[in-house]
Amino acid sequence: MLRPCCQFTPVVSRREMLRISGAGFGGMALAAILGQQSIADSQKPNPLASKPPHFAPKAKRVIFLFMHGGPSQVDTFDYKPLLTRDNGKPLPFDKPRVVSSQTGNLLASPWKFQQYGQSGAWVSDLFPHVGRCADDLCIINGLWGSNSRHGAALLELHTGSDTFVRPSMGSWINYGLGTENENLPGFITVCPTLTHGGVNAYSSAFLPAIYQGTPLGNASIPADKAAIPFIKNADNLPRNLQRMELDLVRELNQDHLSKSGADSALEARINSFELAFQMQAAAPELQNIDGESAATLKAYGIDGGPTQNFGRQCLMARRFAERGVRFVQVSHSYKWDQHGNLKAEHGRNALEVDQPIAALLTDLKQRGLLEETLVLWGGEFGRTPVAQGGDGRDHNPQGYTMWLAGGGIKGGIRWGATDDYGYYAVEDKVHLHDLHATMLHLLGLDHLRLTYKYAGRDFRLTDVAGEVVTGILA
Repeated sequence: MLRPCCQFTPVVSRREMLRISGAGFGGMALAAILGQQSIADSQKPNPLASKPPHFAPKAKRVIFLFMHGGPSQVDTFDYKPLLTRDNGKPLPFDKPRVVSSQTGNLLASPWKFQQYGQSGAWVSDLFPHVGRCADDLCIINGLWGSNSRHGAALLELHTGSDTFVRPSMGSWINYGLGTENENLPGFITVCPTLTHGGVNAYSSAFLPAIYQGTPLGNASIPADKAAIPFIKNADNLPRNLQRMELDLVRELNQDHLSKSGADSALEARINSFELAFQMQAAAPELQNIDGESAATLKAYGIDGGPTQNFGRQCLMARRFAERGVRFVQVSHSYKWDQHGNLKAEHGRNALEVDQPIAALLTDLKQRGLLEETLVLWGGEFGRTPVAQGGDGRDHNPQGYTMWLAGGGIKGGIRWGATDDYGYYAVEDKVHLHDLHATMLHLLGLDHLRLTYKYAGRDFRLTDVAGEVVTGILA
């Protein structure tokens, strides 16, 4: 009698199972290792991610209105009645030992000064619009620097050093705090200067390259033509395919990095590719001001007149600030260097910037942004109260004026003073290192702790100097 056949699965011993599958354990281990590496890579902190400050900040960001060339303090925000009284007389004390070139006797300001606001701040007729914002300003009349040459003075203002290539103040802030908007750079400079240091004014120097400033155009390009470069996809690839392409490039770069070891330049490049990809969506809309009201455009002077160009820069500064960019610089470049023809050219320069600056301050205030935005105005130095070239003034880093507004600053005050004629800072002097220390303090950063190790020692924006000017803090 035949028995029915039975279907069954043969029993495999443990030893046999290990023998058969053992070859796959290496693949399993490799997969686990790669998975862990992938997780580690995904968890690497974004160097531009927002970082906590050292202590509670008064300001979240900075807008720097740079007047390249050196505005004259005695013709703008430092009223000197004795300069008018003694016009044409010799300076009654010694001039600095080192000067740019030969100068003559005292030269009265061709503009009248008047008092503005409840603070009664003295402002010249060059800046009537800014004068009406006087109660928001802290006017520092006792500022001084170390160099009378444009290139060195400009770098000292921007980087803290007039002799060496150092990271710019925007880069230090970007490094210390990161950006509040991961789709935009943390540091943007609008129409930056091409001269007197050029890119060094916004470079990251020995800091990782990801912290350097992103330029929008340059001084030779009208503001309406300036845009964040290299964000348009030239091949018009669909975004998902471009994402895949970028991921592949990142994977190849990461593989190279794992074999070569630490490489800050490559790491910065990897992050810059990602930032550029994110900016493709965010930047075009942000740079398009068509949605601004007619009243806003008129207030900034974007109506075809002499305020058109700088007005657009100031409006862009507000737009970047409200999107979380930490440091925004706009430059009126290079126009304030009046060794002669002072009245005509300082008059033209002020006409271009006065209304837009006042509009920016007013706009920030109305939007509730001024109290958390530090606005800084000034040039790389001031000018002499003595004449040069008939009706001009020479460079003067010995005592000059910059002003600040918003961001934890006492408004409606004057801090420091120059002598009776406006040549030397003599009272509550503020060096550029002090200015930088104060700016960092307002952002919640201790200038002594914000350091970066390079070439065997720790560096900082204020080098080995700088004191916070506590008297101007709100």
